Amino acid sequence: MDTTAVQQAARPGIRLKRRGWLTPYLFVLPWMIGFVSFTLGPLLFSLVISLYDWPIAGERTFVGLQNYTRMFTDDPLFWESLGVTLKFAAIFVPLNLSVALLLAVLLNQKVRGSGIFRTIFYLPSVISGVALAMIWAWVYSGEYGILNYFLSLVGISGPDWLREPGWALAAMVGASLWAQGSMMLIFLAGLKNIPGDLYEAASIDGAGVFIRFFRITLPMLSPTLLFNLVTSIIGAFQQLTLALTLTGGGPSNSTYFYAMYVYENAFKYFHMGYAAANAWIMFLIILTLTMLVFRSTGMWVYYEGEVKAKRAGKRRDRR
Repeated sequence: MDTTAVQQAARPGIRLKRRGWLTPYLFVLPWMIGFVSFTLGPLLFSLVISLYDWPIAGERTFVGLQNYTRMFTDDPLFWESLGVTLKFAAIFVPLNLSVALLLAVLLNQKVRGSGIFRTIFYLPSVISGVALAMIWAWVYSGEYGILNYFLSLVGISGPDWLREPGWALAAMVGASLWAQGSMMLIFLAGLKNIPGDLYEAASIDGAGVFIRFFRITLPMLSPTLLFNLVTSIIGAFQQLTLALTLTGGGPSNSTYFYAMYVYENAFKYFHMGYAAANAWIMFLIILTLTMLVFRSTGMWVYYEGEVKAKRAGKRRDRR
């Protein structure tokens, strides 16, 4: 068999190999098209819009960084809405994590009917935001609200939660804590991955419930806690539906969240360029907070694989 015949026989195999490297890209191509069309494309376009005076109807005018300058120097609502959002996040994020973790720990106990309780606790997460707001409007009503009714049974006269500036933000925090399903399940999955022999060894050594929780559960759950912390921060800054439906930003702008500020600039005043600049500032704030959280992970996030690698390296150094 001559060399030419061998090369011709090998060509189909080479062509198949060349085509083979395209296969993975063909599988991810639909996602890539969707990402570019509906995420990356609009994101970059919003950055372009932020450099214009861009009304919904009328001519757009290039203004450069004037939208950003106006925001920081000539718009008190920017600082007010940002302050309300930061205050909300400072209260909501720790409570959100604590309640979700508490529910996950309770559901992780080996008791009968735990599956039913998981379903019950998860149900609020599948209710639409507007329907949830209607439920809480009834709960918080100063005239016929069920919360004030229960308080009256113990001799307490409840306030008009959604109409008093001192209570409106607290009411928004309480309503936002209701939908714990997704975060609770993520914590529960993390708890299921903690080896049981760690708890058994700690019990043999005489460690109590609280010591086991703080010395075993929290360190082993810290990567999950990191994920939920970041998503909770993002959720706090994107809070809109409840405030828009329940209070409209009032009373006295006490629940005027930053997301509502962006929404109104875009769809109430039709300043799309200015609203795009607002949205990019929100993105930068969330990015900064997220980076600060990740920079702090070396002090409190425990990765078992990394610790094992460090121990193995120390043993090699000793040898």
